[in-house]
Amino acid sequence: MNLEQFSQYACERVNRYLDQTLSAYTPANTLQEAMRYSLFNGGKRVRPMLTYAVAHLFAEPNELTDASAAAVESVHAYSLIHDDLPAMDDDALRRGKPTCHIQYDEATAILAGDALQTYAFELLSQHHLGKADDQLALIQTLQQASGRHGMVTGQMIDLSNVDKEMTLEDLELMHRHKTGAIIRAAVRMGAQSVGVKNSEQLNALDLYASAIGLAFQVQDDIIDITSDTETLGKTQFSDADANKPTYPKLLGLEGAKALAKRLHNDAIAQVMPFGPKATPLVELANYIIARNH
Repeated sequence: MNLEQFSQYACERVNRYLDQTLSAYTPANTLQEAMRYSLFNGGKRVRPMLTYAVAHLFAEPNELTDASAAAVESVHAYSLIHDDLPAMDDDALRRGKPTCHIQYDEATAILAGDALQTYAFELLSQHHLGKADDQLALIQTLQQASGRHGMVTGQMIDLSNVDKEMTLEDLELMHRHKTGAIIRAAVRMGAQSVGVKNSEQLNALDLYASAIGLAFQVQDDIIDITSDTETLGKTQFSDADANKPTYPKLLGLEGAKALAKRLHNDAIAQVMPFGPKATPLVELANYIIARNH
């Protein structure tokens, strides 16, 4: 199937699973509403798509794959809520809609992010899945990527370097934590969810994920200055206005585009040996550097 078909399949599958498992909890209706608002606000589901695409390389995705895809998206949604807060990036728009703290209030947004983070691990630890060893491995992969060894450290590096000069190496370190770690987790969890243990295959997939994870951020920096607010769904020049270090700032726009292209080529080289079943992964890499929002 082509990328459009695969995107529809993955989005419908993960959305259905999220909808079924995020059941109402009446003592905190506003919290539930804020969680749903942030989970179902038009996201492209790139990370779940990666999880399903990798699982498809080896076997038919199962409920553990669904839980993995949903957990990765839940952590991603939590990170965006917190990233938009006044104490962080202070953004009013996300995907063309008011950010969670604007739609509700700051305290509700913080709690919704907290709840989405723990919801991810709730999904992976469900008793009825019945695969304790695989579930523990998946939990370890996601916690490593999302916590102090991954995304949270990336955000801290980001906040600590506003109005400061960064080297290219430091910028890459930041983004490999902030954006890349969850993308790498999404890929690895797709393989783990269908029982893949082959270290050579896992290493090739990790190199693919590492390349597209960094390419994703490079392209984000590019479109922050080349797309308008309506297309972006968030405020144009938000990173530049906050005086944050970006790839175009360090390399120039053409240099940043060249880096994105090199990373794209590196990623595709890693998955070509998997043959035709890797087509969704190749097309996802193509999409990442072609997108304008």
